Formats: sequence, C-alpha cells, structure tokens
Amino acid sequence: MAKKTKWLVAAGTALVAAATLAACGNSSSSTSSSKDINWYLPTEILTLDNSKVTDTYSSTAIGNSGSNIYRMGNNNKLELDLAKKVDVSDDGKTYTVTLRDNLKWSDGSKLTAKDFVYSWQRMVDPSTASEYAYLVSEAHVANAAEINSGQITDLSQLGVKAESDTKLVFTLTSASPQFKYFLAFPNFMPQKESVVKKYGKNYATASKYQVYSGPYTVTGWNGSNGTFKLKKNKYYWDAKNVKTDTVNIQTVKKPDTAVQMYKRGELDTADISGTTAIYNANKSNKDVVDVLEATTAYMAYNMSGSTKGLDNKKIRQALNLATDRDAVVKASVDTGSTAATALVPYKLETLSDGKDLTDIVAPGYKYDAKEAAKLFKEGLAEAGLTSLKIAITADADSPAAKNLVDYIKSAWESTLPGLTVEEKFVTFKQRLEDSKNQNFDVVVTLWGGDYPEGSTFYGLFQSTAAYNYGKFNSEAYDAAYTKAITTDATDQDAGAQDYKEAEKILYDEAAYNPLYFRNKKYLRNPKLTGLVENTTGLKTDFTHAYKK
Repeated sequence: MAKKTKWLVAAGTALVAAATLAACGNSSSSTSSSKDINWYLPTEILTLDNSKVTDTYSSTAIGNSGSNIYRMGNNNKLELDLAKKVDVSDDGKTYTVTLRDNLKWSDGSKLTAKDFVYSWQRMVDPSTASEYAYLVSEAHVANAAEINSGQITDLSQLGVKAESDTKLVFTLTSASPQFKYFLAFPNFMPQKESVVKKYGKNYATASKYQVYSGPYTVTGWNGSNGTFKLKKNKYYWDAKNVKTDTVNIQTVKKPDTAVQMYKRGELDTADISGTTAIYNANKSNKDVVDVLEATTAYMAYNMSGSTKGLDNKKIRQALNLATDRDAVVKASVDTGSTAATALVPYKLETLSDGKDLTDIVAPGYKYDAKEAAKLFKEGLAEAGLTSLKIAITADADSPAAKNLVDYIKSAWESTLPGLTVEEKFVTFKQRLEDSKNQNFDVVVTLWGGDYPEGSTFYGLFQSTAAYNYGKFNSEAYDAAYTKAITTDATDQDAGAQDYKEAEKILYDEAAYNPLYFRNKKYLRNPKLTGLVENTTGLKTDFTHAYKK
C-alpha cells in the first residue's frame, strides 16, 4: 500500500526506549519456537481495515492475513490464489473470475463472490472515505467515479457482480493497464459484510475485530501495542503448504537496536541501511542480502496558497536547482540508495524493448547553485517578498530523515540568500495527517509503488488525487496522465511517452523535488527460505516462508 511503503509508504513511524525494545526481543526469543519466524517493523501498524489502509506496515499484516484473486509471486508475477481461473475479454473490459470451491473465512464460515463485491463497493462508498477509492475509478470500473462522487447512490450499480457463490464479474468502461494487479492488492481483498456491521466503529481496530481470508490470522494486536503474531489459518484453502505456524512481529524503531537483536538471534532480519555508520559496520557480513524497492523519496511543496512564496514557480524552481541529489544521498542514505532522476523509480516497470521506464521519462533534474540564486531573487520580487521562511516537515523516528533535513537546510540557506529553513520533526502518523491536511510548507515523503506500472506514481499528482499533498493543479498534466490510462492503456510504450510528458510538466512547474530512489540491504537469517519480497504491493509475504 503506497503503500501501499509510505516514510509515507508512505511508502513508508510512539517512541519506545531501546531497553524496552530489547526486552521485547528477549521475551519473544525465549517464548517462541525455533521454527517461528521473528520479524519486526519500524513503526506500529495503524489498522487492519483494507478499505482504509494507506501505509506499508499495516499492509504487511493485512496482506499476510488476507488473500485475493491473485497473489504476487517472485518478480511481481501474478499467481492464482482464491481463484482457480480468470478470463479476460479480448477488449480488456470484462474480467470473469471463477473462485475455488469451498473457500472459508478464518471463523469457518463460507467465503463467496459476494464478499469481493462488498469489499469493492465499500471501497468506493463515499461514507467509507477510502483514500484509495480513486484507484477504482482510474481502473475504469463501471460507475465507480459516479458512486464515489455521490452522483449514483445505489452501490449495486458498481461494475462488480456476483453471478454465483464462485463466479465474479468485473466490468470496465475501457481497458486498464493496472487492473490485473488490483486483483492481488491488499486493499481489494474480500471483506465479510456481517463482521463489518457487527463491530461497527471498532471494525479492524484490533485483531479480535476482524476475520481473515489468507494464510495467517492476526492475534495479539489491541490497536496500539507494538507487537502481534501471524498465526497459521487452518481454514485457508492452501493451508497444507503454509509451513510456518507463527510469525512473531514487534516494533523496533531504532535501527541499531534491530541489528543488535539480530546478532543475538532475537530477529531473523535487520535493516542495515538506517544510517551510514550501521551500513558500513555490517555491509560485509555474510548474512547481508539486497532488498530491492520501487520507492522514491521526494519533497512536496504546499501550493494551496497557505504558504506565501511556495505558490511562486521561480521560488520552487530555485529550491529544486539548489538541491544536490548526489550530496543528499551521501549525507543521509549512502547505504545503497541512488539520486532520484524522476518521480518513478528504477525497477518499477520494464518496457517492451527492455528499457526501464525511469530512463524514458527522466527530464534532466540538475544542481545549479548560480541559477538557483538568480531564480530565487526573481521569485521573491514577483511574490512581493524580501525574504522567505519555510519549515521542512519530516519523520522524527528516522535517522535518515534527520540527516537529510540537516543537509537541505544548510545547502538551501547557503545557496539562496534571504531563505530561512526551520526543521519540524513529527511522528510518522502525524506526518501523514499533516500532509493530508496541508499542514506543512515542505514535507519529506516517501512513496512505494503499489503495482508495477507507471500510474502508481503519476496518479499522485492528478489534481483530484488524495495523495496530491501540495495541491498541484494542471489540466495539461491531468490530460497526459488520463491518456496513459485510457487511450494508451493497452500500449505500454505509448503509455510511457504519456508519462514522459507528465513528468516534464512536473519538472517545468517544479511541482515536487525528487530526492533519491531507496534501496536497502538487510541482515537475513540464512536458514530462512521461501520468503517472497517484491518492489510493489505486499512487500513481504510469509505464505511459503520457513526456516530450514
């Protein structure tokens, strides 16, 4: 879930003392079976509601305890999960899904096509206020946009129908390049209507207020604690091939704490990319593995009018030109990440000729201090200002974010006379809320692709998109993006040219400031096998993981 990673992951974090975290690790280690997988997340999960989840960490719990029509295998390969067959019409507008027989929820009740219909209807229902409702509209599901906007109030008019307990039909108004990936995406997993209604406002706010369709169930999460377990779901259709009974997951916010816990045998993995010091001290360890991502860190500018100065294009262009992205990487994430060249990162989508989409769309971001100073001076004059004071908001719980903002503040203030930068560090959760409400001047955010196609990034800056935090508004941009997902939906190479045009508009308007493409290295228990990790969607899937 975006991400959907979401430092956004989203992409992309309440503070817990290191001693407490270590104690949690010792407790987990002493009470778990040697066959258990012991994992961690850098922040607490926020929800188990797949209609409302927006962060990667909650999606880890949801995606491993839920199932969809497909499951994403290695290298973003779609594999049938709850379905035994999917037929697609020649025009790409009708998907007919045949579910497996005798599917069940974790409470033993029947799981049918109606549970999928309900989940898709709940996603677009305006009363749900799902931030991912726009995906249904952009995938051209019939009547999705009209229902979500309130023009149609009858949810049954949505182009998702159950023809029987095992037959499900999706009707699109036009072909969609990303739709097939939604059939594996955690947000579109089935939901049991009677459970949603039974628990009401408590639904999915704790593990006991949810039922599960996937290989595991979630236990022990009370809605605010930092630990929970994934327990094998005996009612999962393929339970016989789920080899691990328990995955113990806890919150460990300090990267060095996680590394020490790994070395004590209390965790089966640890991210060594949190700081340069940790990375350099551990990069030669024989247990190091690469964990590729399709994740971009960038700065969003508040262009809603509430931050005077940032509504001036020349000032935003000056800030972009004053950003040395190679230096940003060296100062904050010199741990395998690379300087960003566009919004869409490497390893998201490969085109028919083998080229990476990123290389096609990159518009030529550069560092030019002299030109930056010139444009900044001109922008101040146009805005009627003699100086500018802005705050950069970032995650308090991320050492990389702290180093990044420290560097940006120093670089911008030395390059742009008259600029004063304040640093504002808040929790991951608060940063998401501040971003949604335009309670920022400049915000450092991180977006991880939800599926391996360009729209998962370029949809962010559509004028009506929920994640368009800076409120960038361009008819030309909207037109280029819309062309990619409609007219050119079935022509990948033509769609890439549309995204190239969209990126050029973002570049010319300085609508955002790309920073780096994140890649990581982890320490990983060599006895752990069968783990599926992808650059998009559910990033970590324990379905077939086990210790040798």
